[in-house]
Amino acid sequence: MRAAMPPLNVILDRLNIAFKWAFRIMFYAIVAGVFAFTFIIVRYAFTDLPDYKALATYTPPVATRLFASDGSLLQEYAEERRVFIDFEDIPPMLVNAFIAAEDQNFWWHPGIDPIGIVRALKNNTIRWLGGPARFSGASTITQQVAKNFFLTPERSIERKVKEAVLALRLERAFSKQHIMTLYLNQIFLGGRAHGIGSAALVYFDKPVQELTLNQMAFLAALPMAPNNRVRAIHRRNYVLGRMVADGFISQEAADEALSMDREVRGLVRAGEITQAEANERLTAHLNFTRGFWDRMEPEFQFFAEEVRRELLAELGRERLYNHGLYVRTTIDPRLQRAAANALRAELRRYNNAHHRNAEGTQLQGGIIVINPHTGRVLAMTGGYCFRESSFNRAMQARRQVGSALKPFIYLAALETGNFTPQTLLLDTPIVGFREGDLLWKPENFDRRFLGPVPFRFALETSRNVPVIRLVEDIGLRPSIEAATRFGVYETRRIRDWNMSLALGSGETTLARLTKGFAAFVNGGHLIDLAFVDYVQDRFGRNINVEVRGKRYETRGMEDWVPGMLPPPPIERGEPLADPRLLYQITSILQGAVEHGTGRQARVPGQTVAGKTGTTNEVRDVWFIGYSKDLAVGVWMGYDTPRPMARGSGSFMAARVFGNFMREALYGQPNRPFPIPDGLEFVRVERTTGVAAVHATDGRIITEAFLPGQTPNPPARAARPDGHTDGAIMGGVF
Repeated sequence: MRAAMPPLNVILDRLNIAFKWAFRIMFYAIVAGVFAFTFIIVRYAFTDLPDYKALATYTPPVATRLFASDGSLLQEYAEERRVFIDFEDIPPMLVNAFIAAEDQNFWWHPGIDPIGIVRALKNNTIRWLGGPARFSGASTITQQVAKNFFLTPERSIERKVKEAVLALRLERAFSKQHIMTLYLNQIFLGGRAHGIGSAALVYFDKPVQELTLNQMAFLAALPMAPNNRVRAIHRRNYVLGRMVADGFISQEAADEALSMDREVRGLVRAGEITQAEANERLTAHLNFTRGFWDRMEPEFQFFAEEVRRELLAELGRERLYNHGLYVRTTIDPRLQRAAANALRAELRRYNNAHHRNAEGTQLQGGIIVINPHTGRVLAMTGGYCFRESSFNRAMQARRQVGSALKPFIYLAALETGNFTPQTLLLDTPIVGFREGDLLWKPENFDRRFLGPVPFRFALETSRNVPVIRLVEDIGLRPSIEAATRFGVYETRRIRDWNMSLALGSGETTLARLTKGFAAFVNGGHLIDLAFVDYVQDRFGRNINVEVRGKRYETRGMEDWVPGMLPPPPIERGEPLADPRLLYQITSILQGAVEHGTGRQARVPGQTVAGKTGTTNEVRDVWFIGYSKDLAVGVWMGYDTPRPMARGSGSFMAARVFGNFMREALYGQPNRPFPIPDGLEFVRVERTTGVAAVHATDGRIITEAFLPGQTPNPPARAARPDGHTDGAIMGGVF
């Protein structure tokens, strides 16, 4: 008797069970085969693995950071942007976000995650067959550490096997916390940011301790899309969901974080906004910023670049970009902003009037501010815009100095002992002046001749003819030697010693000229420019660095006062000139500001001195001036020398100086220039140099004389017809 056929539903149930068993057998056979294959490869993979033990003392490449004198961050130099953070300083919720996104079993697996591998195989198989599952990987955080530190990103079975073996070894050698520290400080998160510390600054301009849950989830989403911000924003939803599933956060916290996402998705479905608009709202909700490196103030770039070039030459690229140096610079942010604003305002005024629609013909300029006693560079701007041109016109441009050289010529005259600040000089035509084969007629800028004028008056008003007579009287080489002694001219660069040098045809940089003027107020000492106060390595140890020939030693740092001022200067040698003569020049340059060519540089209520400078055809304009504690140089001109527009002149540079000094000295008490011992003060009439008791009109000033020097007697004063009764210094012309 034949058995009855089972009902159809029973047959189908049995077939279903058979298919399930077959699928399971096939699936586990594949898994077993993969493990067997892996085991075979491991046998030779073990013989060619990198040494992982160095990670025990992990010191990743870290950016060198430049700080201003007030401790504010100026710039960072790095091949990889990274801010190293110890595990103890990483918020636990940020760690949880990365675990939820990348490796849910991190705290329990031995380096590889068998459960994760099976889950990935299952999901990927279903996805490959067209089922409802997403492709997924099975790499653990430990495997990613192994790959990022030791292996290439190539996709090969051999690399995956080595990765797994290294992960197992890392887990045996190091704690989970150490492995997590390695991972979170090494991983690339887009925007040239390596590690979470750098990424927090790049995307949100805040330290990791201040990140919101939304922002932490976003950073955890970045490894899958490091350079695709929109994709990472949407993957953040997955991360938050995983954090709920793993018990790291509540559903309410996730709902609050996802509220904006749900809102914009509803608006997109309703057709009220586009997907692009939705992405913009989501981006705004996460409070993205431009990040520290993108918002660097342009005012500081010329200074920072000068420091970078010097440190690069001294330390080399590897040490500068990867060793995490701490560089404390001399720059004063308040003064830097004031200097940059004053220069840009004047350049903008000129260019708007003369080059509104022109390209490549903009007037340029530079300004440098130094402490005349220490040489510390407190502010420096080398042009209108660093991004348009990084050429530093304060440090690199060599230009003719024009009349800005005259104070050194007049100092050389005082040093002969034959002149006083009131000696009369002839300002009368010189006909047929011959120098070698050249025959020329010196002119004043106003094309007028005033007859006999006092030494002081000639310098205050920057007259050319008297200085020609002065140089002829004391000799060309002694006149120019004063400029070389004070570092304005470099002797090795002077190829043709001629009278035009005395009128400023020689070339120098703004920095050198400003250093020379600083010696007038610091007692006659030539200073070295200092851009750096000190340098430390990543562990806070002081290191010795030489920048522009100046060596910054660790010696003496324990004596520094609050505010990180530099150590007391080493004992100086003999001054470059008699301090009494330097004060006489300073007094005259103070007069040049008060009622001479530098009136645009006046600062109400403050004592300042300075000198204008203009070259032929107004190709360069200068103003170099100083207060008791600030020396400031300003230059303006075209990068390719050419005449400026009609009506331009050194008053423009003087105005930059005045605008800067009014801001720099605002609210400070007036500090007159120090008076050295051995001077006598007498009231004289400014335009004749006679004692004030004999003056019938004109401005009366107080003049500084050396012992034995006296005002001009009335007999030597100029008469209204331009003649004098008595001898006048100034040559035989």
